[in-house]
Amino acid sequence: MAKKVVASLQKGGGKEHTKVIKMVKSKTGSFTFKEEIVHNDKVKDWFSK
Repeated sequence: MAKKVVASLQKGGGKEHTKVIKMVKSKTGSFTFKEEIVHNDKVKDWFSK
């Protein structure tokens, strides 16, 4: 599935998006990862949440 996402983003306007991954600490003390595809202009906003 990831290959399809990457391949579809390479066409046309896909270069305006970035895949971001954020490490978040849960209440139990372990870490989880949040990942999302975000527009380049909104990357800093996504990390500041």
